[in-house]
Amino acid sequence: RKKMKSTSKYIYQTLFLNGENSDIKICALGEEWNLHKIYLCQSGYFSSMFSGSWKESNMNIIELEIPDQNIDIEALQVAFGSLYRDDVLIKPSRVVALLAAACMLQLDGLIQQCGETMRGTINAKTVCVYYNSAGTYGLDSVKKKCLEWLLNNLMTHQSVELFKELSINLMKQLISSSNLFVMQVEMDVYTALKKWMFLQLVPSWNGSLKELLTEADAWFAKRRKDFEDDIAFLESEQGNAFLSVFTHLRLQYIISDLVSARIIERDSLIPSEWLSSVYKQQWFAMLRAEQDNDIGPQEINKEELEGNSMRCGRKLAKDGDYCWRWTGFNFGFDLLVTYTNHYIIFKRNTLNQPCSGSVSLQPRRNIAFRLRLASFDSSGKIIRSRTTGYQILTLEKDQEQVVMNLDSRFLIFPLYICCNFLYTSPEKKAES
Repeated sequence: RKKMKSTSKYIYQTLFLNGENSDIKICALGEEWNLHKIYLCQSGYFSSMFSGSWKESNMNIIELEIPDQNIDIEALQVAFGSLYRDDVLIKPSRVVALLAAACMLQLDGLIQQCGETMRGTINAKTVCVYYNSAGTYGLDSVKKKCLEWLLNNLMTHQSVELFKELSINLMKQLISSSNLFVMQVEMDVYTALKKWMFLQLVPSWNGSLKELLTEADAWFAKRRKDFEDDIAFLESEQGNAFLSVFTHLRLQYIISDLVSARIIERDSLIPSEWLSSVYKQQWFAMLRAEQDNDIGPQEINKEELEGNSMRCGRKLAKDGDYCWRWTGFNFGFDLLVTYTNHYIIFKRNTLNQPCSGSVSLQPRRNIAFRLRLASFDSSGKIIRSRTTGYQILTLEKDQEQVVMNLDSRFLIFPLYICCNFLYTSPEKKAES
């Protein structure tokens, strides 16, 4: 028995592709389409054109001006065709052009479908294009998803191509966020920014990620010789454009480590006044912890935590037992982190294990923290995640505390752990 063509397929083939019984011709970009007013009226653009007092409302041939360079013939073909069929297959490589056409023609259903396609296909190659397009065409949910993807992947899955594509404004948003999934410590954020800035200034460079830092260091070292001693690179004409991004580095957690502080001074990228004020701020914080018996944060101030917390992280390649500490002087609070038997444990070390810095012997110390765990698929999408939310933990000398108990069904390795910490209470402003 001969199978009948479905109505939708028949309409698409006969009316759209063959143009039978067409009552209007649309011309654009050197191409012509024989279409039908009754179908075109599904588009807000044509609906208002035909029903208003526009000169086109009684014309049989309409020349469309295409003001958007993202729109091409293929995008118009799919957009017009969508008026004659139930579903449209959207290729990720074509989604931006199609979104542009759908927005111009005011095809709400197609715009929504483009948004769904974009949200489902965010990866290192598409994220910046999608972010910019979502901003242009008003898809806030796509923009938000792209930003989330970048916060999770910028540091965990670095790539030369991604660094090249990230604009100054977008990088500023990422670096300022407390949700940036930092691997290791804040110094690694600075190192990533240095690599990114080099690629913005020398976009023709096309080596590997392994070679990138060495090349960037060599390039900036050459530039240093061209400046007077007291000028930092960010104060130069070339570097000035990047100043606003580097202001969001949490320098207090970089200069707390000797090796990092020396690299910062050697690189001479950052203005010396910035560093002077941070050295002063940290010195006073240390005196408060030593002489004023500051026991740490007393209450959860989300704004304070998000703006000033130390950002650090760790990748666990496979299941097993791990114990580590993040480098840097943290006002006598030596925090050991242990992962064992699917527990994550914080321990305040004072006496029973060696420590590279001085250790506070105050009976109790508070720490404000947020712990996040995530596993990613090959495109950088989170497939498992957990968080403790912001909490305050009080620890006595050498006390340890389980901060997360993980269900083995949850665990997918590699497992990425990211923490925000605040070791000292915010300084109270002197009353005038």
